[in-house]
Amino acid sequence: MLDLIIDARPAALAPGFAVKRILPYRLRRMLGPFIFMDHAGPVEVAPEQLANLDVLPHPHIGLSTVSYLFGGQVTHRDSLGVEQIIRPGEVNWMTAGRGIAHSERFEDPAALASGALEMIQTWVALPEADEEQAPAFRNYQPTELPIFTDTGVWMRLIAGDAFGLKNEVETHSPLFYMHVVLQAGARFGLPRGYPERGAYVAKGGVEVGGRVYTPGQLLVFTPGLDPVLVAREPSTLMLLGGEPLGERFIWWNFVSSRRERIEQAKADWQAGRILLPPNDNHEFVPLPNDRTRPAGSGSPPPQALS
Repeated sequence: MLDLIIDARPAALAPGFAVKRILPYRLRRMLGPFIFMDHAGPVEVAPEQLANLDVLPHPHIGLSTVSYLFGGQVTHRDSLGVEQIIRPGEVNWMTAGRGIAHSERFEDPAALASGALEMIQTWVALPEADEEQAPAFRNYQPTELPIFTDTGVWMRLIAGDAFGLKNEVETHSPLFYMHVVLQAGARFGLPRGYPERGAYVAKGGVEVGGRVYTPGQLLVFTPGLDPVLVAREPSTLMLLGGEPLGERFIWWNFVSSRRERIEQAKADWQAGRILLPPNDNHEFVPLPNDRTRPAGSGSPPPQALS
Protein backbone atom coordinates (compact mmCIF):
# COMPACT_ATOMS: atom_id res chain seq x y z
CA MET A 1 0.00 0.00 0.00
CA LEU A 2 2.93 2.31 0.74
CA ASP A 3 5.87 2.45 -1.66
CA LEU A 4 7.94 4.76 0.54
CA ILE A 5 7.90 6.89 3.68
CA ILE A 6 9.95 10.08 3.41
CA ASP A 7 10.98 11.73 6.68
CA ALA A 8 11.57 15.47 6.39
CA ARG A 9 15.15 16.65 6.92
CA PRO A 10 16.19 19.99 8.41
CA ALA A 11 17.41 22.61 5.91
CA ALA A 12 18.29 26.31 6.14
CA LEU A 13 16.14 28.54 3.94
CA ALA A 14 17.94 31.64 5.21
CA PRO A 15 20.20 32.42 8.18
CA GLY A 16 18.19 31.59 11.30
CA PHE A 17 15.30 30.19 9.27
CA ALA A 18 15.22 26.38 9.40
CA VAL A 19 12.65 24.42 7.39
CA LYS A 20 11.64 20.79 6.93
CA ARG A 21 12.84 19.58 3.52
CA ILE A 22 10.64 16.81 2.09
CA LEU A 23 11.40 16.70 -1.63
CA PRO A 24 13.67 16.00 -3.41
CA TYR A 25 14.72 12.81 -1.62
CA ARG A 26 17.47 10.44 -2.73
CA LEU A 27 15.06 7.51 -3.15
CA ARG A 28 12.22 9.58 -4.59
CA ARG A 29 13.25 12.67 -6.49
CA MET A 30 9.75 13.61 -7.73
CA LEU A 31 6.11 12.83 -7.01
CA GLY A 32 4.11 13.39 -10.19
CA PRO A 33 5.38 16.80 -11.39
CA PHE A 34 6.22 17.94 -7.83
CA ILE A 35 10.00 18.26 -7.58
CA PHE A 36 10.45 20.18 -4.31
CA MET A 37 8.55 20.55 -1.03
CA ASP A 38 9.42 22.52 2.12
CA HIS A 39 7.44 22.99 5.32
CA ALA A 40 8.43 26.15 7.23
CA GLY A 41 7.26 26.92 10.74
CA PRO A 42 5.58 27.49 12.98
CA VAL A 43 8.15 30.30 13.30
CA GLU A 44 8.44 32.78 16.14
CA VAL A 45 11.26 35.34 16.25
CA ALA A 46 11.99 38.59 18.03
CA PRO A 47 11.26 41.74 15.96
CA GLU A 48 14.97 42.57 15.68
CA GLN A 49 15.59 39.18 14.03
CA LEU A 50 12.88 39.59 11.41
CA ALA A 51 15.26 40.51 8.59
CA ASN A 52 17.16 37.24 9.15
CA LEU A 53 14.20 35.34 7.74
CA ASP A 54 14.17 37.18 4.42
CA VAL A 55 14.92 35.16 1.30
CA LEU A 56 16.84 37.58 -0.92
CA PRO A 57 16.24 37.84 -4.68
CA HIS A 58 17.21 34.59 -6.38
CA PRO A 59 16.52 33.02 -9.80
CA HIS A 60 14.46 30.10 -11.11
CA ILE A 61 13.96 28.40 -14.48
CA GLY A 62 11.85 25.50 -15.70
CA LEU A 63 9.35 25.28 -12.86
CA SER A 64 6.43 26.87 -11.05
CA THR A 65 6.70 27.78 -7.38
CA VAL A 66 3.57 27.39 -5.27
CA SER A 67 3.40 29.21 -1.92
CA TYR A 68 0.61 28.27 0.51
CA LEU A 69 0.38 29.64 4.05
CA PHE A 70 -1.30 28.21 7.14
CA GLY A 71 -0.55 31.40 9.08
CA GLY A 72 1.37 34.69 8.99
CA GLN A 73 2.20 36.55 5.80
CA VAL A 74 5.03 36.96 3.30
CA THR A 75 5.76 39.72 0.77
CA HIS A 76 6.63 38.44 -2.69
CA ARG A 77 8.45 40.65 -5.22
CA ASP A 78 9.65 39.48 -8.62
CA SER A 79 11.38 40.64 -11.78
CA LEU A 80 8.03 41.17 -13.52
CA GLY A 81 7.41 44.02 -11.09
CA VAL A 82 4.81 42.07 -9.11
CA GLU A 83 4.54 42.88 -5.41
CA GLN A 84 2.10 40.61 -3.57
CA ILE A 85 1.44 40.10 0.13
CA ILE A 86 0.76 36.38 0.53
CA ARG A 87 -1.81 35.50 3.19
CA PRO A 88 -3.19 32.20 4.53
CA GLY A 89 -5.45 30.22 2.23
CA GLU A 90 -4.32 31.93 -0.97
CA VAL A 91 -2.54 30.20 -3.83
CA ASN A 92 0.45 32.07 -5.22
CA TRP A 93 1.63 30.42 -8.42
CA MET A 94 4.79 31.77 -10.03
CA THR A 95 5.85 30.19 -13.30
CA ALA A 96 9.55 30.77 -13.93
CA GLY A 97 9.64 29.47 -17.49
CA ARG A 98 12.78 30.78 -19.19
CA GLY A 99 13.79 32.79 -16.13
CA ILE A 100 12.56 34.90 -13.23
CA ALA A 101 13.97 36.24 -9.97
CA HIS A 102 11.99 36.85 -6.80
CA SER A 103 12.34 37.60 -3.12
CA GLU A 104 10.31 36.61 -0.07
CA ARG A 105 10.34 39.16 2.74
CA PHE A 106 8.88 38.95 6.23
CA GLU A 107 8.12 42.58 6.91
CA ASP A 108 5.23 42.57 9.41
CA PRO A 109 6.27 41.67 12.99
CA ALA A 110 2.64 41.04 13.92
CA ALA A 111 2.44 38.32 11.29
CA LEU A 112 5.10 36.34 13.15
CA ALA A 113 3.76 36.83 16.67
CA SER A 114 3.14 33.72 18.75
CA GLY A 115 4.51 31.38 16.10
CA ALA A 116 1.92 32.44 13.54
CA LEU A 117 4.09 32.00 10.44
CA GLU A 118 3.72 28.58 8.85
CA MET A 119 3.90 27.80 5.15
CA ILE A 120 4.31 25.06 2.57
CA GLN A 121 6.26 25.75 -0.60
CA THR A 122 6.37 23.35 -3.53
CA TRP A 123 7.94 23.45 -6.95
CA VAL A 124 6.12 21.94 -9.92
CA ALA A 125 8.34 21.00 -12.86
CA LEU A 126 7.13 22.17 -16.26
CA PRO A 127 6.58 19.89 -19.27
CA GLU A 128 9.33 20.21 -21.88
CA ALA A 129 7.06 22.23 -24.17
CA ASP A 130 6.54 24.87 -21.46
CA GLU A 131 10.02 25.12 -19.96
CA GLU A 132 10.93 28.20 -22.02
CA GLN A 133 7.61 30.03 -21.78
CA ALA A 134 7.41 33.62 -20.59
CA PRO A 135 7.50 33.96 -16.79
CA ALA A 136 4.24 34.76 -14.99
CA PHE A 137 2.76 35.23 -11.53
CA ARG A 138 -0.82 34.83 -10.37
CA ASN A 139 -2.45 35.21 -6.95
CA TYR A 140 -5.66 33.26 -6.32
CA GLN A 141 -7.89 34.25 -3.42
CA PRO A 142 -9.48 31.66 -1.09
CA THR A 143 -12.90 32.44 -2.60
CA GLU A 144 -11.59 31.08 -5.92
CA LEU A 145 -10.66 27.72 -4.40
CA PRO A 146 -13.42 25.14 -3.88
CA ILE A 147 -13.95 23.67 -0.41
CA PHE A 148 -15.64 20.38 0.44
CA THR A 149 -16.83 19.39 3.90
CA ASP A 150 -18.21 16.16 5.31
CA THR A 151 -18.40 14.63 8.77
CA GLY A 152 -15.00 15.24 10.31
CA VAL A 153 -13.49 16.35 6.97
CA TRP A 154 -12.60 19.76 5.51
CA MET A 155 -10.61 20.08 2.32
CA ARG A 156 -9.59 22.81 -0.10
CA LEU A 157 -8.44 22.18 -3.66
CA ILE A 158 -5.26 24.22 -4.17
CA ALA A 159 -4.70 23.17 -7.77
CA GLY A 160 -5.59 20.51 -10.29
CA ASP A 161 -8.52 18.13 -10.30
CA ALA A 162 -9.57 15.82 -7.44
CA PHE A 163 -12.76 14.32 -6.01
CA GLY A 164 -14.75 16.08 -8.71
CA LEU A 165 -13.44 19.49 -7.61
CA LYS A 166 -11.81 21.90 -10.07
CA ASN A 167 -10.68 25.52 -9.96
CA GLU A 168 -9.15 28.15 -12.23
CA VAL A 169 -5.56 27.78 -11.00
CA GLU A 170 -3.54 27.41 -14.20
CA THR A 171 -1.44 24.26 -14.29
CA HIS A 172 0.66 22.76 -17.09
CA SER A 173 0.22 19.01 -16.54
CA PRO A 174 -2.26 16.66 -14.82
CA LEU A 175 -1.89 16.99 -11.04
CA PHE A 176 -3.71 17.45 -7.75
CA TYR A 177 -2.76 19.47 -4.68
CA MET A 178 -5.03 19.73 -1.63
CA HIS A 179 -5.15 21.03 1.95
CA VAL A 180 -7.09 18.58 4.15
CA VAL A 181 -8.09 18.92 7.81
CA LEU A 182 -9.42 15.84 9.61
CA GLN A 183 -11.04 15.52 13.01
CA ALA A 184 -10.10 12.57 15.21
CA GLY A 185 -11.63 9.38 13.88
CA ALA A 186 -12.31 10.73 10.37
CA ARG A 187 -11.60 8.39 7.46
CA PHE A 188 -10.26 9.68 4.16
CA GLY A 189 -9.11 8.30 0.81
CA LEU A 190 -6.98 9.56 -2.06
CA PRO A 191 -7.98 10.97 -5.47
CA ARG A 192 -8.21 8.32 -8.16
CA GLY A 193 -6.92 8.46 -11.69
CA TYR A 194 -3.32 9.49 -10.97
CA PRO A 195 -0.33 7.11 -11.11
CA GLU A 196 1.65 8.92 -8.39
CA ARG A 197 0.00 10.03 -5.13
CA GLY A 198 1.23 11.12 -1.72
CA ALA A 199 0.04 12.54 1.59
CA TYR A 200 2.24 14.79 3.74
CA VAL A 201 1.38 14.85 7.45
CA ALA A 202 1.73 18.49 8.54
CA LYS A 203 0.02 18.11 11.92
CA GLY A 204 -1.49 15.35 14.00
CA GLY A 205 -1.27 11.69 13.06
CA VAL A 206 -2.96 9.29 10.65
CA GLU A 207 -3.16 5.52 10.51
CA VAL A 208 -2.66 3.60 7.27
CA GLY A 209 -2.67 -0.19 7.20
CA GLY A 210 -2.39 -0.45 10.97
CA ARG A 211 0.57 1.93 11.37
CA VAL A 212 0.44 5.53 12.58
CA TYR A 213 2.34 8.28 10.76
CA THR A 214 3.28 11.59 12.34
CA PRO A 215 4.19 15.19 11.36
CA GLY A 216 7.05 15.56 8.90
CA GLN A 217 6.34 12.33 7.02
CA LEU A 218 5.39 12.09 3.34
CA LEU A 219 3.56 8.86 2.54
CA VAL A 220 4.05 7.72 -1.07
CA PHE A 221 1.37 5.24 -2.10
CA THR A 222 1.49 2.24 -4.42
CA PRO A 223 -0.20 2.98 -7.77
CA GLY A 224 -3.60 1.42 -8.35
CA LEU A 225 -4.53 0.89 -4.69
CA ASP A 226 -7.11 2.85 -2.71
CA PRO A 227 -5.82 3.23 0.86
CA VAL A 228 -7.90 4.57 3.74
CA LEU A 229 -6.32 7.15 6.05
CA VAL A 230 -7.75 7.31 9.58
CA ALA A 231 -7.05 10.38 11.73
CA ARG A 232 -5.91 9.33 15.21
CA GLU A 233 -6.15 12.95 16.39
CA PRO A 234 -7.01 16.27 14.74
CA SER A 235 -4.72 16.27 11.69
CA THR A 236 -3.66 18.43 8.76
CA LEU A 237 -2.54 16.82 5.50
CA MET A 238 -1.27 18.05 2.15
CA LEU A 239 -2.23 15.68 -0.67
CA LEU A 240 -0.22 15.89 -3.89
CA GLY A 241 0.67 13.96 -7.00
CA GLY A 242 -0.11 13.55 -10.67
CA GLU A 243 1.38 12.36 -13.93
CA PRO A 244 5.18 11.98 -14.01
CA LEU A 245 7.05 14.18 -16.49
CA GLY A 246 10.19 12.12 -17.01
CA GLU A 247 13.81 12.86 -16.18
CA ARG A 248 14.68 16.31 -14.84
CA PHE A 249 17.96 17.89 -13.79
CA ILE A 250 18.17 20.17 -10.79
CA TRP A 251 20.92 22.42 -9.52
CA TRP A 252 20.22 25.05 -6.86
CA ASN A 253 16.98 26.77 -8.00
CA PHE A 254 17.16 25.62 -11.60
CA VAL A 255 15.17 22.73 -13.09
CA SER A 256 15.32 21.52 -16.68
CA SER A 257 14.96 18.48 -18.91
CA ARG A 258 18.32 19.47 -20.45
CA ARG A 259 21.63 19.42 -18.61
CA GLU A 260 23.09 22.20 -20.76
CA ARG A 261 20.16 24.49 -19.90
CA ILE A 262 21.23 24.40 -16.25
CA GLU A 263 24.69 25.59 -17.24
CA GLN A 264 23.17 28.41 -19.29
CA ALA A 265 21.02 29.51 -16.33
CA LYS A 266 24.08 29.65 -14.10
CA ALA A 267 25.87 31.85 -16.64
CA ASP A 268 22.78 34.03 -17.06
CA TRP A 269 22.50 34.68 -13.30
CA GLN A 270 26.20 35.53 -12.99
CA ALA A 271 26.02 37.90 -15.97
CA GLY A 272 22.86 39.65 -14.77
CA ARG A 273 20.73 38.45 -17.68
CA ILE A 274 18.01 37.32 -15.25
CA LEU A 275 16.72 40.64 -13.97
CA LEU A 276 16.25 41.46 -10.31
CA PRO A 277 12.87 42.64 -8.98
CA PRO A 278 12.72 46.38 -9.79
CA ASN A 279 11.37 47.10 -6.28
CA ASP A 280 13.91 44.84 -4.51
CA ASN A 281 17.19 45.06 -6.40
CA HIS A 282 19.77 46.22 -3.84
CA GLU A 283 20.92 42.74 -2.83
CA PHE A 284 20.64 39.19 -4.14
CA VAL A 285 21.79 35.62 -3.57
CA PRO A 286 24.99 34.91 -5.53
CA LEU A 287 25.48 31.68 -7.42
CA PRO A 288 26.60 29.03 -4.91
CA ASN A 289 30.23 27.91 -5.12
CA ASP A 290 30.80 29.81 -8.36
CA ARG A 291 31.14 33.37 -7.12
CA THR A 292 34.50 34.05 -8.77
CA ARG A 293 34.53 31.54 -11.64
CA PRO A 294 32.65 31.29 -14.92
CA ALA A 295 29.65 29.01 -14.71
CA GLY A 296 30.58 25.45 -15.60
CA SER A 297 34.27 25.69 -14.73
CA GLY A 298 34.59 23.07 -12.03
CA SER A 299 31.14 23.58 -10.53
CA PRO A 300 29.13 20.51 -9.52
CA PRO A 301 27.06 18.92 -12.30
CA PRO A 302 23.28 19.08 -12.10
CA GLN A 303 21.58 16.16 -10.38
CA ALA A 304 19.21 14.06 -12.44
CA LEU A 305 15.72 13.72 -11.03
CA SER A 306 13.39 10.90 -11.98
